[in-house]
Order: sequence, then structure tokens, then C-alpha cells
Amino acid sequence: MKTLFLVRHAKSCWSDPVLTDAERPLNKRGKHDAPLMANKVKKLFIKPDLLVSSPAKRALTTAHYFAEAFEIKKSNIAIVKEIYEALPDNLLNVIHGLPHEVNTAMLFGHNPSFTMITNRFTDTILDNLPTCGVVKIESTAASWAEFNDSNSKVTAILYPKKDL
Repeated sequence: MKTLFLVRHAKSCWSDPVLTDAERPLNKRGKHDAPLMANKVKKLFIKPDLLVSSPAKRALTTAHYFAEAFEIKKSNIAIVKEIYEALPDNLLNVIHGLPHEVNTAMLFGHNPSFTMITNRFTDTILDNLPTCGVVKIESTAASWAEFNDSNSKVTAILYPKKDL
């Protein structure tokens, strides 16, 4: 059995027009929501075997908060450039390439791709995964290469403003 968590980056700052999209940091709310959600996820679910992040600063910083909550070294976060500005099929390729020995993985990335990929694994359409939203997808697949919508389903969606 494989479990995948999709974590949309926390709220980012748009105040510096000189920064590229990939360089945008978290804003005040993002710095509040990321540790809040990391601790909620830690209390509700098992510790991930692997954290994988987009190289964008806002996604990687969000991953750092989750690593801290789960007592995982920040240096152990895998950075995968294909997550940044990914189409859903690109995200599936990243998922299919996860190491076989990993049973629980957490990917940190962006919309609209995270909302779109979530909708492949649920009967209830999600209009928008909010910033720092977390989607849990459980799969009966024996390997990540077999992970698909016939053997995997969304079992939880959490976000900062949602009551648990």
C-alpha cells in the first residue's frame, strides 16, 4: 500500500516585483499556516518516508516546516524541478518514479496542477486546493509505478481554515 500527500505551498509574498516567481518567499500568513498544518498532519497521520519539493522558494520553505515537525533533516528533502509549473501528467511521472521502498511520500508544489491531480483521484470535484492545503491519497498499488486512479483515492483534504 502506498500513501501520497500533496501539499500546496503556503501563502506567498508578492510585494517585491524584482523577484522571479520561483524566488517568492512565504508571507506572514504563510509562515503561520505552514507550521500549523505540519503539526495537524503530524497528529493525524503517519510520518512520511520521503519529502519531495518543487525548487521554488515558497514550496521548499513549506517543506522545511513539515520536515521540522516530522523531525526530518531539511537536507533530506528531495528537490525535483519537474514539480514546478508541472502539468498533471508530469506530476504523475514524478510519482511513478518515487523509490519502491518508500511507502508514504509527501510532495510540495503548486496550483493549478495540485488541484487538477487531486481531481483525478476523487469523485467530488475540488475547485481549488487552498494555499497550504494537504491532500491524502491512499493506494492499493504495490509500487509507485502502478499508482493510478483505479487503485488510488483521496481520503482526506485539510487546509488551514478548515475545522478538523
